[in-house]
Amino acid sequence: MSKQKNFSDKVLEFNEWLANESLDLPGNYHINNPFNGNNKEKIREITTKFYKKYYNDSNKRYLILGSSPARRGTAVTGIPFEDANHLYKETGIMIDNFYINKSSSDFLYEVMEQYGGCDNFYKDFFMSFVCPLGIVSTNAAGNEVNSNYYETKKLEKALYDFIITALQKQILFGIDTSVCYCIGSGENFKFLSKINEQYYFFDKIVALEASKIYHAI
Repeated sequence: MSKQKNFSDKVLEFNEWLANESLDLPGNYHINNPFNGNNKEKIREITTKFYKKYYNDSNKRYLILGSSPARRGTAVTGIPFEDANHLYKETGIMIDNFYINKSSSDFLYEVMEQYGGCDNFYKDFFMSFVCPLGIVSTNAAGNEVNSNYYETKKLEKALYDFIITALQKQILFGIDTSVCYCIGSGENFKFLSKINEQYYFFDKIVALEASKIYHAI
């Protein structure tokens, strides 16, 4: 008799699905996928330790959604909004070339502290993104910069089916769909609200104050 999958099992299975995703994006956009990059084995080790520590149960959780992972943050580690020092403390593993803007991690840890710590927070919430893989483009100076799925209509259209499928899969982790929390009240909230009207993912969507959240640059 096979073991029933718990929340962490489903998250890690989802990450393996992301590892095999190949997305054809328009223009000079391309995907930054930590799950099939040069550090994929280290990423698998980190995410396994992290999710087995905080999500090794079958509790229902509320979903908190950002827009898409930053190229030198979550798009490197595979774990939303966690900074390098905290991940090292949690897993004992350090990732080379990792950086996340201090304001992003400070925002998360301020919320966690008010909630009673990491254990209490992750027991009730799962953090992810509307587009769970990072998107980068090349600017006029030839440098890679963070991009969002809604930057152009062509980009949004190219990612639309992937976004819908990814949300459907994540809800099956054991998400409480009575409410979804969306980071930002702008384009991310507008898009999420629009697709929710069609697919009825959540009973309601609440926009969270995003003034302290910035992508790593």
